[in-house]
Amino acid sequence: MPHPARPGASTPSRIEYAGAAEADFDALAELRIAAMRESLERLGRFDPDRARQRLRATYSPADTRSILLDGVRVGFYTVRREKDALKLDHLYVLPGFQGQGLGAAVLRRVFEQADAVGLPVRLGALRDSASNRFYQRHGFVQIGEDAWDIHYERPPAK
Repeated sequence: MPHPARPGASTPSRIEYAGAAEADFDALAELRIAAMRESLERLGRFDPDRARQRLRATYSPADTRSILLDGVRVGFYTVRREKDALKLDHLYVLPGFQGQGLGAAVLRRVFEQADAVGLPVRLGALRDSASNRFYQRHGFVQIGEDAWDIHYERPPAK
């Protein structure tokens, strides 16, 4: 399997997106586990089987895109259309590639899609995860919470 340029050398201009298929599930589940491991361990909730089951419950190849850097999958995201919002169900980037602008590039794509139809973007983020600061920096505001997640919304551009 080819490897992308070393972490830190990436630029968003080298990002591509590819569709997903049912056959991609195992690789995406492993990517999700790797991306969430640190946050889940901090909460004492790291359980790879549970992480796989939670992804399986919401996995929709038609709504999922792989994030490719130099042709290699380094993340993925899933956006579902709901009645009154676009739901960002998943956005995961491998730890070695976080902080390089990949997630921000995905959010720009999702925002363009949502703004084109006048809908907000909603998501949930694991409590005590660095992703909370990431989403807040990108215009999401908290609209609720539960035992494990904080729920956010980014209103459509006017």
